Amino acid sequence: MPAKYPDNFPGTDIFWDFYSMGLRKLKANRIFDGYRFLDHDTVLLVQDDGTIEGIVPAAEAGEGIEELKGILSPGLINAHCHLELCHLKNVIPPHTGLIDFLCSVVTKRGFPADFIQAEIEKGEKEMFDNGIIAVGDIGNTADTLDVKAKSQIRWQNFVEVLGFTDEKADENIRHYQDVANTLREALSGLALPHRTSLVPHAPYSISPRTFEQINQLTANQVISIHNQEHPAENELYQTGGGEYLRFFSIFGIHQSPFPVTGLSSIRSVLPHFNNGQTIFLIHNTFMPEEDIIWANEYAAANGLELVYCLCINANLYIENKVPPVDLFMKHDCRLVLGTDSYSSNWQLSIAKEMQSLRQHFPYLPDETILQWATSSGARSLQWENELGSFEKGKKPGIVLISDDFEKAERIL
Repeated sequence: MPAKYPDNFPGTDIFWDFYSMGLRKLKANRIFDGYRFLDHDTVLLVQDDGTIEGIVPAAEAGEGIEELKGILSPGLINAHCHLELCHLKNVIPPHTGLIDFLCSVVTKRGFPADFIQAEIEKGEKEMFDNGIIAVGDIGNTADTLDVKAKSQIRWQNFVEVLGFTDEKADENIRHYQDVANTLREALSGLALPHRTSLVPHAPYSISPRTFEQINQLTANQVISIHNQEHPAENELYQTGGGEYLRFFSIFGIHQSPFPVTGLSSIRSVLPHFNNGQTIFLIHNTFMPEEDIIWANEYAAANGLELVYCLCINANLYIENKVPPVDLFMKHDCRLVLGTDSYSSNWQLSIAKEMQSLRQHFPYLPDETILQWATSSGARSLQWENELGSFEKGKKPGIVLISDDFEKAERIL
């Protein structure tokens, strides 16, 4: 809980007015502190550098209160993005379905390097301006390095491994380790504490040996994996057939390179992990209730922590389908929000993700949606000591969100 007054402060109005000189005093229609909405008549006290000083009743805040329209919130957490794909904005049309979408992503190449960099810069600026304070960002390359080195956003870099066969597992891992090391070295020693880890792309792109190597290389780290975005993902493991064979043919692979387990994809691949990881399951659009129950039980029994990331606008863009939010809430899953990439979204805005959730699940409390976008995201990325809530001493970023969740803008 945020402290009402600084430690050992006398507490009288006169002393409080003197102490608060130089602080910004922010009041809004509603203040959300990362966990709950506060009483209407409260004021957020913040230092010029964005450090939270406290929250007090308006009657005790003195003069100079800034009155804002909207919801005052901690900075927003984008738990899943692909910044390096910003050059694909408006390139792939909506509602193609996942398999055609994937085929488009891997075949639409040949963009000039300077154009790719310019679009990455635009994407980073858009996220910063609309109040995103930290990002879990997927990348297969180090193309985003220059932008991230200058960014005021914190980056959890997920260097995404693709490796269809065991025969090339060692070669693939070495390649992606080189990418990860490039990012780590270039982003070390900066003011913001960025992190980098290897992650598997998806059950339909990682061989068993590749999974095993990633497990060994990511002990106790935060990682992610795309999960059950299409029914064919389960079919691939249950029968060895299905629509993914069309995707594999682009790479000259004409039958499934993965073992037929007779199980769903999540039951086939999650057992590769047992090394204390926090695992973001991304999308989960076609995840049935029995797999949610099984995954949670497996994680609890094997020292893993699961985080379910909702990217509702990407799901609507690709499949015109929404994730089973009711089931995740029924089973007490930890939920966070992501935008996915410009290849599969109209914008990079967590406010717009919240707005879509409200539209498709109108019974969800605003508090709950905002928790997913702030404190839950910060905790899941293991930055909860600094981000995600208005607590004394934190610098979580301060964002003003319109009451209809249409837009958000950074205040500090």
